Amino acid sequence: MRVDWRTSVSLVGAVLKGLAVPLAVTALVAVVYAEPPTPFLISAAGSLLAGFALERFPQQELYPREAFLMVALTWLAVALVGSIPFLLAGTGVFTSPLNALFESMSGITTTGATVIDDFSAHSRGLLFWRQLLQWLGGLGILVLAVGLLSQLSVGGARLMETETQTEDLTKLAPRMSRTARLLGSLYVGLTLLLAVLLYLLFLLDIAPNMDPFNAVSHALTTLATAGFSPEPDSVGAFAPAAQYLITLFMFVGATNFVILYALTQGRTQALRESEEFRFYALLVAGVTALATAILAIDGEFTGAEPTIRHGLFQVVSILTTTGYATVDFNLWSPAVKHVLFLCMFVGGMAGSTTCSIKTFRWLVVVKSFRRELFTELHPEAIRPVRLGGDIVDEETVHDTTMYILLSIVIFVLLTVIVVVDSTRSGLAVGEFDAMSAAASTFLNIGPAFGAAGPYGSYADFPTVSKTAMVVLMWVGRIEIIPVLVLLTPRFWRS
Repeated sequence: MRVDWRTSVSLVGAVLKGLAVPLAVTALVAVVYAEPPTPFLISAAGSLLAGFALERFPQQELYPREAFLMVALTWLAVALVGSIPFLLAGTGVFTSPLNALFESMSGITTTGATVIDDFSAHSRGLLFWRQLLQWLGGLGILVLAVGLLSQLSVGGARLMETETQTEDLTKLAPRMSRTARLLGSLYVGLTLLLAVLLYLLFLLDIAPNMDPFNAVSHALTTLATAGFSPEPDSVGAFAPAAQYLITLFMFVGATNFVILYALTQGRTQALRESEEFRFYALLVAGVTALATAILAIDGEFTGAEPTIRHGLFQVVSILTTTGYATVDFNLWSPAVKHVLFLCMFVGGMAGSTTCSIKTFRWLVVVKSFRRELFTELHPEAIRPVRLGGDIVDEETVHDTTMYILLSIVIFVLLTVIVVVDSTRSGLAVGEFDAMSAAASTFLNIGPAFGAAGPYGSYADFPTVSKTAMVVLMWVGRIEIIPVLVLLTPRFWRS
């Protein structure tokens, strides 16, 4: 049976209709700050019209191939519609459609790479749209789509498993509509909690710069492990108390939402029982200790507290693929920069808002490698890979290894494109800076090193490089496989 692309396109239309709501909310924010809401209202109307037009295609059951197609098209369609406000309300860099699409794709994929080089040139409404777009990309689009599909009685579970590459989230509740509500409530609740806590720091004069706009903006992009900030200094614009609080919530955002839900039910043993969580927490602690030790040896900061705070913040920010910064870590020693570069390839837990390779896959690879060493010494032994006491089937082990290899191949290809294209255009991009820019965009981290550092931008990268980055931000966010599947002739034939 051929793939029913009309069902996928129709469901993308339903998501675009829903996108009109956050665009309307952004128009309200613009009104509050006495700015013209027209760009956002026009975008909302365009999203509605496109949604209605696409929804006219007939819908059938959502089988795996239709789910793959829908996931890929949804992120693409939202990025395209999301770029309209940048074109209509933006100035300077946003007169370029490619820059507008870059910012929008970076937003919805929760990458956090920006082309903005002057934050004061843009309206509060447009800056809020960047933040909201990332919040939608974190979990909002998934919850919206699953909620819609549940109402339409089509495969919400398939969509969720395809999008998150895990079955964990589908086990939260027997019905997908209830799963969507649970996830949505948890995501919204944690976002509101962080916004209130940040605002309290402002009211108590502990973090004077954390006004209501900044509190809401950073709450949106922290839970999404996304990293856009309306401040040119990112989280470095705020007091240490706000930095510690944001560090905690970045860690939470990269934690499997099944565990977070269990905690809300008082089941704290879920933390101990999850082998992946222990691995994730151990990685954060170990890498933070290493980075902090190097910073202390380098004498980067005066005193233990700022050394630990900045080391911890940057490790959590990069490892969870958030991408905030408290200082310009581009100026740190090569040793720390290489530690942070390796963190880009980690990511948080499966079933969270994070991107990159994710700790689940690294844990499977580590255990698989340990098994290979054991069977070299004991050839007659049969030793399956186990995770949390359960046997990981060999197909999953194989797929995990292939995924990591594919990620490395794509990362290398993008690095070559950036190096060749930059050299051709006369832009001086060092090899390490090109590698970090490639990893940072493809793995959805955000800041890199060099010109694209935490206080820099991607605006000066040449057209071919930026176009490749836009495509690979999209590919990285939907975890490669759905795109590769779409490119196979067999997918379309039968």
